[in-house]
Amino acid sequence: MSLRDQHILSIGECMIELARESDGRYALAFGGDTFNTAVYLARLGGHVSYLTALGNDPYSGQVIDLAHSEGIGTDYTQIVEGRSAGLYLIETDNGERSFWYWRESAPAREIFSESNAAKSLAALEQADVIYLSGITLSLYPPKDLKTLADGLGSAKSHGTKVVMDSNYRSRGWPDGRAHAKEVFQQFWALTDIALPTFDDEQALWDEQSPKDTTERLTALGVSEVCVKIGPDGAYVASEGQRHHVATEIIASPVDTTAAGDSFNAAYLAARLSNRAPAESVAIANRLAGIVVSHRGAIAPKSATNQVKL
Repeated sequence: MSLRDQHILSIGECMIELARESDGRYALAFGGDTFNTAVYLARLGGHVSYLTALGNDPYSGQVIDLAHSEGIGTDYTQIVEGRSAGLYLIETDNGERSFWYWRESAPAREIFSESNAAKSLAALEQADVIYLSGITLSLYPPKDLKTLADGLGSAKSHGTKVVMDSNYRSRGWPDGRAHAKEVFQQFWALTDIALPTFDDEQALWDEQSPKDTTERLTALGVSEVCVKIGPDGAYVASEGQRHHVATEIIASPVDTTAAGDSFNAAYLAARLSNRAPAESVAIANRLAGIVVSHRGAIAPKSATNQVKL
């Protein structure tokens, strides 16, 4: 089955993005980890839809317009009257970024609530591949997380693959690390392809090496693990083999926003196109290197179109 023949459903939140420019002013854009991945998957030829909720404010409308311009399906995007999209602000220092969020009342947090769950669960059942992240998980209260977990389990019983990136951010887990660990443990056990970043795993689990992360995840039943280790490439466990894949070119980053999101998109697109894990890592590193050489989460198409499968 080709990449285009597989329906990929990405779940999460797309927000208004304000990123400080070199002159001190802020530029308006849009982003969110799973939305960023959806964009880059679609650019690589994937058949992608986005599951979220937005308001009926002008900026939510611009998110819909952006999704359409990138070839992302919005049939599963719910519009909530009288609400507005969340917002985040990026400050960048020597290429490294810090984020500030205003998203507590964003409607994306309610897509698995009792009143909205039927539509969202129906979307899961229609997907061949479901992509989500730890940030996705941090949006929902325990009752809604159970609804999502049950939905993923049902979809997997029909052959759907679940792909997850940890993207652990401590500010998203006000109840502390113990609660975050419990939730992650549950959802890693539902995952077929894991795409964590080692720094995140180290922060949450105090692990000493990517190998430790790989062993923990494979013990939970994850069949394929690709641990991102920044400029050092990735550590991959797949098809009974484990190996480190080095980065060919180390970019001097302008803005590392969406580095992991773009890597995930290219790795997943390559794997769904039957590329070998090592080759998939090389393609993913190439795309991430381009993305971090531009400001903001979503790099220009003219730049990312250089990466082909």
